[in-house]
Amino acid sequence: MGKTNRKRGREPKDPVPETLDYQTIADMDEVFSVSNVELIESSTERRPRGRPRKNPQLSDMHEKPVVLSSARRTSHAAENADFVVSMSVPGDGLSAEQPARIEAVARVVPAMDAVVKVFCVHTEPNFSLPWQRKRQYSSSSSGFVIGGRRVLTNAHSVEHYTQVKLKKRGSDVKYLATVLAIGTECDIAMLTVNDDEFWEGVSPVEFGNLPTLQDAVTVVGYPIGGDTISVTSGVVSRIEILSYVHGSTELLGLQIDAAINSGNSGGPAFNEKGNCVGIAFQSLKHEDAENIGYVIPTPVIKHFIQDYEKNGAYTGFPILCLEWQKMENPDLRMAMGMKPDQKGVRVRRIDPTAPESKVLKPSDIILSFDGVDIANDGTVPFRHGERIGFSYLVSQKYTGDNATITVLRDSKMLKFNIKLATHRRIIPAHNKGKPPSYYIIAGFVFSTVSVPYLRSEYGKDYEYEAPVKLLDKLLHSMPQSEDEQLVVVSQVLVADINIGYEDIVNTQVLALNGKPVKNLKSLANMVESCDDEFLKFDLEYQQIVVLRTKTAKAATLDILTTHCIPSKMSDDLKT
Repeated sequence: MGKTNRKRGREPKDPVPETLDYQTIADMDEVFSVSNVELIESSTERRPRGRPRKNPQLSDMHEKPVVLSSARRTSHAAENADFVVSMSVPGDGLSAEQPARIEAVARVVPAMDAVVKVFCVHTEPNFSLPWQRKRQYSSSSSGFVIGGRRVLTNAHSVEHYTQVKLKKRGSDVKYLATVLAIGTECDIAMLTVNDDEFWEGVSPVEFGNLPTLQDAVTVVGYPIGGDTISVTSGVVSRIEILSYVHGSTELLGLQIDAAINSGNSGGPAFNEKGNCVGIAFQSLKHEDAENIGYVIPTPVIKHFIQDYEKNGAYTGFPILCLEWQKMENPDLRMAMGMKPDQKGVRVRRIDPTAPESKVLKPSDIILSFDGVDIANDGTVPFRHGERIGFSYLVSQKYTGDNATITVLRDSKMLKFNIKLATHRRIIPAHNKGKPPSYYIIAGFVFSTVSVPYLRSEYGKDYEYEAPVKLLDKLLHSMPQSEDEQLVVVSQVLVADINIGYEDIVNTQVLALNGKPVKNLKSLANMVESCDDEFLKFDLEYQQIVVLRTKTAKAATLDILTTHCIPSKMSDDLKT
């Protein structure tokens, strides 16, 4: 076998059960590290080639018990306990806690009929071979009915969907569903069903208020381990700003100790009154942690629904496109001209393409947001005895809303009215369902870098395996223009014309014939309209690629035919 060249990058750390697909937060402790947070995956079903395996016999199941993780064992036990308790009679040795659990479950029963099972067929893009898609696969998850003949579930449950079907509790019919909106950042999707029969006898779920610590919650859904509905219960353990793995953003979230497993995605969490207080969406997997699940709370859910109703589409959650520094050091505060009674955070960098870049400057001290004072650690009052990151105030706004920011600049207090917008990264965290862009000339495959692209090329440990230059841009770079993209030579399809260039992989393209490459479309236009004798590409690491223009364009068609590629560029570059 030929020698395998290791791609440039850092050595991976000791493996953890699951790693975060996006940027992690450094100031979290080891057990509560975001790197251990994973999505509650939908129960996937990939259909292998060949004869189907036989269903395990009951005797086999006793001989070879199913091995579950600690969280899944707890969930399994809880489910069994619920069934046993519901059929038991007085005097059978029940603990003191079980009657309370029976009462809580009984309260939730009327709303359980609104919980549906979601079946989805996914066809993911192939970011390494962008002119084709991967083999389709099926998954199942949970959802629930809300007012207006709509159904909510998780965005990652219907990501790259081809077909979505819903099945009601106790029914044997699957109804075709239409996806109305997908909120990638908040991991929520909205569906509907056109068939009137689906809505017969179904009462929508009512939303409750944001729960408090130690409030009882009951998670309902269709997780792995069976086909019927499952109920697990617990309490609210923590309320704070969480990192949403799928959306690579930070929003308000609930931590609960109810067991949440694959297939619970999109299922509702009910309070004791039977009102929905959240949507199950991800969990923490760590050897020192058990039964740590996360729920999307009602403020985020209502923001998503009202955003859709207000704009007819999902527009996203606005954020301040800047980086800030804590002002907890007294010498730092004194040097910045702050008075003893003043608190705030210092602006480090501002996204040049963001609206706030027109009024804010580096080293400004943000004292308040919409009249709410910001502490030196970046938190604001939340509820009695609680504080929360001030980004919560920003996330309560809608895209295009105005906000008033008070800053301290040169010992003077200034007020600015800022129009809020969503954040755009030079390496986007997701493609929002769009197919990847590509352009091919003389066997050189040019593409744009995104987090799904890095994951496709380097696996889930891309944060350690990808080239350091790309990782630096992922974590620290800000776009200098609204249409800026990071263009790379993804690979070279070997042909006679590109001899000697075969080893160029995932290297950034800086310029063509001395002109900077702003994005992939500008590169394609420059190549197509080039009348020079040579095409000279300036790459990262001081590499250059030189091709004769006429020969390169003539050879492209044969290379496309050899590799069964339908077009030399993606559809979005043709317009």
